[in-house]
Amino acid sequence: MTRWLTEAVPRGRVAAFRTLVYLFVAADLVFFTPWVRDRVDVPGNLYQPLFVGRVLPLPTPTATLVSVIFWALLLLALLAATGRAPRLLGWTVFALYLEWMIIAMSYGKVDHDRFALLVALAVLPTAGRARHGDLTRSEAGGWALRVTQISVICTYFLAAWAKFRFGGLDWATGSVLAKAIIRRGTDLADLIAQVPHLLLVAQFGILAFELLSPLVFVLPERWRLATVGFFYSFHLVTIATITISFAPHLVAMTSFLPLEKVRPVIALRRLLARRSPSDRRGLDPHPPVVATQLGADPPGVTPAPPTGKPAAVPATGRPDTAPVTDVVGECQPAEGP
Repeated sequence: MTRWLTEAVPRGRVAAFRTLVYLFVAADLVFFTPWVRDRVDVPGNLYQPLFVGRVLPLPTPTATLVSVIFWALLLLALLAATGRAPRLLGWTVFALYLEWMIIAMSYGKVDHDRFALLVALAVLPTAGRARHGDLTRSEAGGWALRVTQISVICTYFLAAWAKFRFGGLDWATGSVLAKAIIRRGTDLADLIAQVPHLLLVAQFGILAFELLSPLVFVLPERWRLATVGFFYSFHLVTIATITISFAPHLVAMTSFLPLEKVRPVIALRRLLARRSPSDRRGLDPHPPVVATQLGADPPGVTPAPPTGKPAAVPATGRPDTAPVTDVVGECQPAEGP
């Protein structure tokens, strides 16, 4: 079991995953959860902190506290994405983002799609230093990714357990998806809803998918990647039909992927390097003009040697000029009578 938990992975994979996670944290503050800053306008008696917020305990959020967390977290997440000071910046980002999530989820609604991302932020500092493209294997990095993978699968499996806990089999046989489509469905969802019994089949399929998700760990690597692709397709359909985004969960799920093979900076350099010097000269809008003197050989033509032999043939196999025949000495005087 210990060997499976600490299966070594390339450090480049850890570096790529770290950069992706911290960049998402910065994007989350700006695009996905900027509404957290509006929570300070809500009366303080409506703030009911989560269990972890009561145990620590944490102060009731104020405008000053939320602004400090926002700007500090935004700056530190961008710095952490560079891979510098992985432990110091990693633990700081985790603590600030945990507080950000406690404030966001302490007003009556808890999103379970952020569980795996929080676990990733908690374990990434333990992976140590890692550089992009480094193929050296690391057990510490493997442990960090494995724990993140387990949290991703727990999100699915525990979601099925919660459905049975609060809804029982009625969740599968009821009108859960129909209500979701009525409340926030798209045109595509309206078309799907018209197919008889399709929503009931989909509800049973969701339960089966969530209950069987732990099997991904016993599949061969090729089938494991295909299964993870199916996970992503499931969320794509969810977004396209009932507009529910699992963006933090999808970022954490990249821990299953061979991210060390994806290097956008190197790909961009190779693309720019394809333009050879000759290609760049061909794109010059003002090519140089070479003047030719009267009687001189044109540029690129090898003059005929004094022996009378024809000009040298270029490498292309075609002569630049027509061959010239030396007739000196070939004319014979006319014979006398």
